[in-house]
Amino acid sequence: MRLASPGRSLAWTVLSLAVVVTALSMVFATAVPAKPFIRTSFFNAYPSAVGSVLDDLPSHSGHCGVCHFDFNGGGPRNPYGRLVESVVSGLKTDAERVTAIHSIENQDPDGDGFSALTEITNLTYANTPTFPGLVPAIVDSTSNVPVLSEITPYLVPTTSVDGTPPVVNVTSPAGGESWGGGTAHSITWTATDNVAVSSVDVYWRDAASSLWTPILLNGTNSGSVTWFVPDMPTADARVLVVAWDAAANSGRDSSAAVFTITAITTGVAPTTLRDFDLPGTQPLQVGSPEQSSTCITCHGGYDSAVEPGHNWQGSMMAQAGRDPLFHACVAVADRDAPGSGDMCIRCHSMTGWMAGRSEPTDGSQLLPSDLDGVTCDQCHRMVDPLYVAGTSPVEDVDVLATLLPGHTPTNYSSGQQVLDPLAQRRGPFNDTVAPHQVLYSPFHLSGEFCGTCHDVSNPAFVRTGPAEYSPGPLDQAPASMLSSDIMPLERTYSEWKNSAFPAGVYAPEFAGNRPDGTVSTCQDCHMPAVSGKGCNDPLAALRPDLPLHDMTGGSSWMINVIGTLYPGETDASALADGSARAQSMLARAATVDVAVVPEGDSMRAEVTVTNHSGHKLPTGYPEGRRMWLHVVAYDEGGTPVFESGDYDAATGVLDHDAYLQTYETHLGISTRLAAALGATAGPSLHFALNDSTYFDDRIPPLGFSNAVFETFGGKPVDDTRPEPRYADGQNWDVVTYPLPPDARKLTATLYYQSTSKEYVEFLRDTYTTPQGQAMYDAWDANGRAAPVVMTSDSASFAPLAVEPSQGGTKWTVRGNPFHGALQFGLSLDRQALVGWSVFDAQGRSLASSAPSPMGPGTHRFSWNGRDRAGREVGAGVYWLRTTVDGATEQRRIVRIR
Repeated sequence: MRLASPGRSLAWTVLSLAVVVTALSMVFATAVPAKPFIRTSFFNAYPSAVGSVLDDLPSHSGHCGVCHFDFNGGGPRNPYGRLVESVVSGLKTDAERVTAIHSIENQDPDGDGFSALTEITNLTYANTPTFPGLVPAIVDSTSNVPVLSEITPYLVPTTSVDGTPPVVNVTSPAGGESWGGGTAHSITWTATDNVAVSSVDVYWRDAASSLWTPILLNGTNSGSVTWFVPDMPTADARVLVVAWDAAANSGRDSSAAVFTITAITTGVAPTTLRDFDLPGTQPLQVGSPEQSSTCITCHGGYDSAVEPGHNWQGSMMAQAGRDPLFHACVAVADRDAPGSGDMCIRCHSMTGWMAGRSEPTDGSQLLPSDLDGVTCDQCHRMVDPLYVAGTSPVEDVDVLATLLPGHTPTNYSSGQQVLDPLAQRRGPFNDTVAPHQVLYSPFHLSGEFCGTCHDVSNPAFVRTGPAEYSPGPLDQAPASMLSSDIMPLERTYSEWKNSAFPAGVYAPEFAGNRPDGTVSTCQDCHMPAVSGKGCNDPLAALRPDLPLHDMTGGSSWMINVIGTLYPGETDASALADGSARAQSMLARAATVDVAVVPEGDSMRAEVTVTNHSGHKLPTGYPEGRRMWLHVVAYDEGGTPVFESGDYDAATGVLDHDAYLQTYETHLGISTRLAAALGATAGPSLHFALNDSTYFDDRIPPLGFSNAVFETFGGKPVDDTRPEPRYADGQNWDVVTYPLPPDARKLTATLYYQSTSKEYVEFLRDTYTTPQGQAMYDAWDANGRAAPVVMTSDSASFAPLAVEPSQGGTKWTVRGNPFHGALQFGLSLDRQALVGWSVFDAQGRSLASSAPSPMGPGTHRFSWNGRDRAGREVGAGVYWLRTTVDGATEQRRIVRIR
């Protein structure tokens, strides 16, 4: 549960770590990078303030709270910061800025009756230095102050110490009430103080033995807060209110007696929020996440081709909270299985989830500021939950110690993110110089980092057999979050982890600036290295290995839809660029090869689709996402004589003809679960209720193994074909089509569609939610998720023709994929130097023939499928590189063992 002991300095166990945090601040002080120019000038003007609360706090060293409401810097300035800005604007040197700062020191910008000079330097008061731009009335406007009581005693100079705590009385709930989970109720109290109550915290707990869960931290003493009661049924609930004054004195009171929380009973499944109460950092534990717009101040607006800001803004990561498909899906899932929406929100809107706005779990309380989705702050505060001594930053030990008992993740999945409460910016470089605290983080270089949100399970269903899942003990936190133990929804990370890619695969089309053309991690493909600067500082280093912050996947359609739905919140140029990058990614993810093979007195077409990605193709969420082959044969006059996979753009309907080949997955409800729920057994789009995988013919990645994929619920399933659907090592599929006698040309096009008509209509019609209707309307008004061409191939042929034409210079490969030896040929119209070589997926040479002169005509070659040591190579993807007079041609070849 999201629980913690009450009290400002006790919240989330901070007080118990005070000594450690203070020690950490001393460690950080030795590693803090160069300060912003104005901050440096301020402390040069007032050296006596160095080391005071104006410089460092135990929970936030090197902060910028002298001038900014946001102690991380950037964004709106407090009254003193605005005054400083007005006098230093345009000044180039430190000496000029110091003089300008001194010129305003006799003013009283915060109106507390004391000049800035007095607050900063006069030590005759009991609590100086104090903040010259903050007073109790506006202290709640601050952010990124993990422990507000660290600054509340330092707002107004005082000559005496206040030792009188506030007096608090909780008036509702007083005890005996019965409040339903998911409903809104007012918690009310009175709090008075001999001076003034500066802030209030509100908590609840579900049993006397439980820790307190925060509802409100650093709130105003308004006497009331609306509480969306969590769906965690109990007959032993209490509420606690803690009031603070400016001298850090606290008073508290709890409900006079226990009250009851009742479970939501309108769901199809009898789940509660406890079933989806997952490990990791919990809401309100790390303070208010920083808005990405603050980060873009420095990391955007200077080079749209490579800068982090522009490319992030055009990504589905940035738009995850605006995605209408997400909102429509949550609206259905949370009705199907109450509480399940919480698990979706924790990845799609981390800002809202961390701020406690995922209750109720249908997402209805998310604010516009929560819709940025996967933010800069989220990624660059993430900590590896599995500490590795000698590799992980030593600071992680203390971050992990702040997690609640039982809330340390044991794997990388389902949004179990751990965030640094000190807001230190973590990244993949150990040579970064920045005006904020930075830590080198090997975690940010690993695929495990991405697995945090890209391996998704339904923890309400536990594994009971090789491919069977059953409801676990309900109304309690899951016993295991391992992907091997619970119902698979998405397994992108596990697919990659158990492929050939972690060991390195030669794939220059994905590798960006990587000199060897080899990729191994998610980031190598989805954040390829480019040449550029990481920020807009003219002195910033030009890096050849800057990660492109686009995180591009296959969604090119939805990005543009979001632009039409949120024109005032999104950047049209960034979205258009993001859509183009997604189409480029799709074009590189697969190849299609067409071969025409004699079959008695007729012919057949063999279309080979090869997956070049590091995971299944397609991967990700199972509902509606699909690929298919559109195959058309033409006669000599160009008239179609055979077609499979026709799609009607006007209606969004894919023709399910007898030869249609799609690549998709269908989850569903088992017969045993259907009987318990009163539902219909079989394939289903109710992903929160599905306990079975009925069909999955998505193409596996290079290095795939049926036995290994079965361990995490990712083994392909296709009852229409003999087991296994794909042989071990097979990252391609061969589809056969009959050809009519008059066929003379064949084209095969691979299409990708991010969501289907069937799924959009399901979201509209199930429970008839406003979110489902909004998704349908967006789909209908924006091309109905028009499919994207990934790749294609074609072949022209005469009846039973198997030999290549003799004219010109042309290489041909016979039978690809191939068994045994590879046969290939060359037709030459002149004498030339001809050579060839074969490489494996890692770029290692296996066999070659040195260039030698050959005359006009047809020449045949063969590779015996063995390496230079004479060992037979396994099934998989290889490269055939051929040269004619130095002109090189390279193609993929696939060996079936």
